[in-house]
Amino acid sequence: MDLQDKEIPPGEILPVVIIGNGPSGICLSYLLSGYTPYLSPEASHPNPLLHSKLEEQPHRSLLEQDLEYLCEGLEGRSSNPVAVLFDSLLLPDSDFGLDHTSPLEWRYEPERAIPHLVLGKGPPGGAWHAMEGSMLTLSLANWMELPGLKLKDWMRDKRRNVRNDRATPAEIASYYQHYVSQMSLEQSFACGTTVTSVTRQPGNQEGSPPCWRVAGVQRREGEELGDGSSVSEEVPFSLLAHNVVLATGTHDIPARLDAEGESLPFVCHSFWELEAAISRGELDESSDPVLVVGAGLTAADAVLAAHHLNTPVYHAFRRSVTDPGLIFNQLPKLLYPEYHKVHQMMTQQQHQTNPAPQNNAQNLHPASSPSSSSPSSYPGYLSFPRHRVVAFRPDRKCVLESDSGERTVVQVSKALVLIGAHPNLSFLDNNGCELSINPGEPISCRRNPIDVDPFTNKVLAADGPGMYAMGPLVGENFVRFLKGGALAIASDLAKRQREGGERGEGGVTMDCLMDRWVDRQATTQRGADICVLDS
Repeated sequence: MDLQDKEIPPGEILPVVIIGNGPSGICLSYLLSGYTPYLSPEASHPNPLLHSKLEEQPHRSLLEQDLEYLCEGLEGRSSNPVAVLFDSLLLPDSDFGLDHTSPLEWRYEPERAIPHLVLGKGPPGGAWHAMEGSMLTLSLANWMELPGLKLKDWMRDKRRNVRNDRATPAEIASYYQHYVSQMSLEQSFACGTTVTSVTRQPGNQEGSPPCWRVAGVQRREGEELGDGSSVSEEVPFSLLAHNVVLATGTHDIPARLDAEGESLPFVCHSFWELEAAISRGELDESSDPVLVVGAGLTAADAVLAAHHLNTPVYHAFRRSVTDPGLIFNQLPKLLYPEYHKVHQMMTQQQHQTNPAPQNNAQNLHPASSPSSSSPSSYPGYLSFPRHRVVAFRPDRKCVLESDSGERTVVQVSKALVLIGAHPNLSFLDNNGCELSINPGEPISCRRNPIDVDPFTNKVLAADGPGMYAMGPLVGENFVRFLKGGALAIASDLAKRQREGGERGEGGVTMDCLMDRWVDRQATTQRGADICVLDS
């Protein structure tokens, strides 16, 4: 949808603008479009305490209930209480491998809809469209689904069985794109948009209240050329909004070690660079080892990809293999056999440190493929637990250092630094660092998420009211739990709308605003280059 097709009168303030069209933004759009969860009259929840609380007000939707009260006493694999609540309602007892029916029923109530706009750089689904298409997702397939459309039903319609109850990223991306169409959410999505600034706009003497200004550009196809092709163009836009939701994810900027030589050509920072090297035929069993740095799932995928080619692998990471914080120690072995295999490799094929003077470095030569001192179950692989990279050298030698200070030099063909990523929040001052739990430090999903109210997802350090954050930005890296952020935000927006009575912020009735919004969806109007003129 082109933003210029949404003719918004000058000075009109949209209720909600969502920045990011991945599963977080899609789920929130679903809730803001009038799809409302209720406790089904025939259903029961396996948690008797939660069920009794829901039965206290069975005729009120989940969006109208006290989420903090419902969250009390619940435990789960997320630190965000509303995420645990919503996950428990959508997938009861799924942590125990059970497949209980959700006690929720969804009703479409368009009178509850809150006009909103979802901005995204690519098609709906966000970063899932950029992921490698053949690897299986970490989560079970039903954990990846969004409310109202069973992923297994959708895959069955495509005549495909879900292998091991898991799916590929390509299938998930296709599902999210189909979901937006199936739920008739397209009129609220503007794809091909890049937000360049989000700033607080003061009120004016004409009575316009303070709000948020969202500016950027939208990539659109221009005039058609004689050969049938067209030239794309970037058209600027500017929007005013009472509420802004940050839902960009955290996959934009790969994290770096800040080690010497990290910018050398053989040092890569994404799994896709390894895929590209493999497709070019640069790696095989005769190659020098690949150094993989990191102990997350992407690093494990890189180990598996190289191991599949019989390419030798050195694997360096900061944690101990027994560290409970290591993701492999949290995954059921039967559900994730390939990651269990990597963990076995990390455990059984460790580099043996040698007592040596600290100023000397042990050299591992590529002539003999990586191996441990014990008989090898996984030839061609060697792990370096509790090691860090000191330097990358132009001759493709890498210097590793253990916790005890022992240094080892390894000869490699490529180095893959896969230690996570940071979000691209360049449209905020200082990349949004001041909004995080540790202000001034870069925002990251695991170490330093945005600081939000746990029951509303309001950004606590925002320049003004009406800024929310959700998904990986607040520490939710799994689709299963990011849906809770959508519930928290939709609930808070609905509460504010109820408390404001019939009139929305700025004196415009919500009913009137919704009528105008719907009318604009049905009428395509092309005009000015800038879709919203608010000056």
